[in-house]
Amino acid sequence: MTSEPAKNVSSLSRREVLRTGGVVIASGAIASALPAGTLGFHRSGTDVLRVGLVGCGGRGTGAAAQALSADPQVELVAMGDAFADHVETALKSLRANPEFAARVKVDDDHKFTGFDNYKRVIDAVDVVLFATSPHFRPMQVEYAAQSGKHMFVEKPIATDSPGVRRVMAACEVARQKKLNVVSGLCYRYEKKKRETIRRVHDGAIGKIIAAQTTYNTGGLWHRGRQSEWSDMEWQMRNWLYFTWLSGDHIVEQHIHSLDKVAWALGDKYPVRVTASGGRAQRTEEKWGNIYDHFNTVYEYEDGVKVFSSCRQWNGASSDVSDHLFGTKGIAHLQSHTIEGDKAWRYREVEGEQDDMYQNEHNELFAAIRKGKVIDNSDYMCKSTMMAIMARMAAYTGQTLTWEQAWNSQEDLSPASYEWTSIATPPVAIPGVSKFI
Repeated sequence: MTSEPAKNVSSLSRREVLRTGGVVIASGAIASALPAGTLGFHRSGTDVLRVGLVGCGGRGTGAAAQALSADPQVELVAMGDAFADHVETALKSLRANPEFAARVKVDDDHKFTGFDNYKRVIDAVDVVLFATSPHFRPMQVEYAAQSGKHMFVEKPIATDSPGVRRVMAACEVARQKKLNVVSGLCYRYEKKKRETIRRVHDGAIGKIIAAQTTYNTGGLWHRGRQSEWSDMEWQMRNWLYFTWLSGDHIVEQHIHSLDKVAWALGDKYPVRVTASGGRAQRTEEKWGNIYDHFNTVYEYEDGVKVFSSCRQWNGASSDVSDHLFGTKGIAHLQSHTIEGDKAWRYREVEGEQDDMYQNEHNELFAAIRKGKVIDNSDYMCKSTMMAIMARMAAYTGQTLTWEQAWNSQEDLSPASYEWTSIATPPVAIPGVSKFI
C-alpha cells in the first residue's frame, strides 16, 4: 500500500501527474449538523485533531502537508506504508518544513508498515488520509467507516467493480455516522472550475449535446527492479503498471477528466460504453500489463455522447482539455471560458489563492470544526466506475452497459498478500479477453 516515493513538500502543492489543475466540491455534497460530542477530539477535551497518513509516497506526503497547512491545530501523529523507507522519506520531508514541523509528532511507535498498516494508523487518529495505490482503498475506507473516522480519500477508490461496491457500502456506514468523506477528485474544489460549471448548469451554453475530454501526456515514473525484491514488492513499488493495483491509467489518471464531464452533466453517468486501446510504446515486460492509450465513446440516456481519449506516450504532443458542446455555445473547462451568446472568461482576483489540493483539505477540516459533513462518496464511486467500465470495454472489445459494468464479478485481487512470487497478469487482448 504505497505510491511513488516522497519529494520535498515544497514541490508537492501541484501533483506532477496532473500538470494542470483545479477542482471543486461536487454537487451532491451533503452538509448536516452533528450532535454535540460526536467528534473524538471533543470527547478528549482538546481542540487538536490527530491525523494519520496511509500511503507515504509523493501524493501522500503532499496530502499530509496540506492537512497540516489547513488547520493550526492539526497534528500528524501516525504514518503507514507497505515500505519502511517510504515512511522515513516522507517523515523527513515533512519535518523539514518550518511552517508545521513542530506539529509532525510521529514517534517510532506510530510508524507502521506491512499490509495491515492502515488499521494501526486508523486506530490512532481522528482523521485519516488515504493515498496508497488504489487497489487497497476499499479495505481502508471500510475499516475507517467502521471505526468512525473522518476521511480524505484519494482517487480512484478501487480498481474493479467489486471494490467500488465495497466502498459504496462502506460510505453508507460513514453517512449514518455523519463522517466527512472528502474525495481526491480535486478539480471539484477549484474555484475557477466551480464558477465555470455553475454557469454551464445555469444554461450559459444551452442544452449539452456532446462533450470531448482528452488526457494525453508523457510517461510517468518507473522504479526498476532490484534483485532482492519479490514479485509482489516489484509490482507494488511499480504499481502504476499493474491493473490490479492502479486500474490502468484511464482509471488512475484520466478519471479526473471523466469526473469533470460527469459533474458538468449534473452528476449523470453513461448507460453504455464502447472503447479501444492497446500498447504502442510500452510493450516490454517492465511495463506490467496496462495499456498506454484508450479511446472511448460514452452514450447517455438522453442521447448525449462523450468522446474520451487518453494516452501516455513519450515524445508525443500533450493535451489536457475538456469541451462541452451545447445548443447555445461551447464551454472549455480547463481554460475556464465560454463561447456563444453568453461569452465569458474567468478573471482571477489579484492575490486570490486557488490551490485545489489545498482547498479540499481546508474545506474538510473546516467542516469538522463546524460540525458539518461533506459527503463526496457518490461521485467518487460512480466516476471510478465510469473509468473502470471503459477499461473493461477496451480490454474485452465489447460494448458494455452501466448495469453490466456495475455488477461485474471480476475481482483483480491477488490470491494472498505476502512478499512472495506473484505472476504478472497477461495483457488483455480485445475480442479474446472475456468480460466477467
